[in-house]
Amino acid sequence: MKIAQKLIALLILIAPVLIWGQDATPAPEAAPAAPTLDKGDTAWMIVASTFVFFMIPGLALFYGGIVRSKNVLSTMMHSFVAILVLTIQWTVFGYSFAFSGDSPFYGDFQLVLLNGITDDSLELTIPKYIHFLFQGMFALITPALISGAIAERVKLSGYIVFILAWSTLVYDPVAHWVWSGNGWLFKKTALDFAGGTVVHLISGIAGLAAAIVLGKRKGEGAALIAPNNLTYTLIGAGFLWFGWFGFNAGSGLAANGQAARAFVVTLVAPATAGAVWLLIEYLHTKKATALGAASGIVAGLVVITPAAGFVDASGALVMGALVSPICYGAILLKGKLGYDDSLDAFGIHGVGGALGAILTGVFALANYIPEGVTRGDQIIVQIISVVATGAYSIVVSLILVFIIDKTIGFRISEEKEIAGLDSEIHGEKGYII
Repeated sequence: MKIAQKLIALLILIAPVLIWGQDATPAPEAAPAAPTLDKGDTAWMIVASTFVFFMIPGLALFYGGIVRSKNVLSTMMHSFVAILVLTIQWTVFGYSFAFSGDSPFYGDFQLVLLNGITDDSLELTIPKYIHFLFQGMFALITPALISGAIAERVKLSGYIVFILAWSTLVYDPVAHWVWSGNGWLFKKTALDFAGGTVVHLISGIAGLAAAIVLGKRKGEGAALIAPNNLTYTLIGAGFLWFGWFGFNAGSGLAANGQAARAFVVTLVAPATAGAVWLLIEYLHTKKATALGAASGIVAGLVVITPAAGFVDASGALVMGALVSPICYGAILLKGKLGYDDSLDAFGIHGVGGALGAILTGVFALANYIPEGVTRGDQIIVQIISVVATGAYSIVVSLILVFIIDKTIGFRISEEKEIAGLDSEIHGEKGYII
């Protein structure tokens, strides 16, 4: 009995020590699980990448149908040349400059020539190679959008030098700002799901800068703006819309509910914008044109791009309804301001991209507003992202166009421009009459 009493007393004495020791040395937390390959996500992102690539010939048809017949091939070649030249740039150093490094402003040389990437390298749940591929499609089409503002008057050599320099000095760093985990706009919680600022705003602004420096095309009145084949333009708009489903729904890098919702709003917004554009056009001119329908669809696609993963169908309806009158007005305004944006790259992509980026802050679902950030603060961040990326693009673009124009030459001679770029640059004709 005495032994039992002594054991109980001993336990009472040492119990606090045991308990204290357990509190003082908690069990270590389990390490976060390493990312693993998801075959569903991987398959979807391969498909989405293919969708986005399909947008580039779609853009060629869209732009090619609007210009005059003597320039149809040269205009379409701008899109295809971008594929050839910028695939090399993106592989050699573009991807690295956009998605590597610790700097908030620019990437480094860590991933040059895809150095260090293996079959087992992952970006979230997909192979790193697929991330390179998907983002590469964005890098290819963005400079091609600029060609719409300067169509029918540029030298091919000047255009190639420009898109190479612009991609390196504008697209790659802005992609780093917004989409790299270390980018300064990413850290400021700027929301841009698929490229309202990164793709559309900066390319539209660059097109405006180039159009101002190069001056107007040669030609007068209706002959200057007579499309050669609006059938091409409508088909091109359809191809763009088809590819845009991958452009937007793939930007979350996963096959999930967010991708499904992004797919839905990529149908809703452009359909609404196209319908509203036709209504505005009819009220203004008493005609509802094929070119108007195509323009409205593209404007709707542009405005929903930064918001696609963050808004629902009601937000998409409102954004689609708002973008058409604003872009329609921007296109009318260019005549009063006196610049020649040949195919309205700024009026649709620049203005639509800026509007979409700001409205993303307005209509984003509450769970996508970062914790501790009010909606008002988010809208301010969105405005900052628009001002910063737009200002950077126009300054660098103006400098590049000026340097190229004064060195190797950017604009083709007046005689060749009048004769037509197809025959003078390529020695070919789009149509045999």
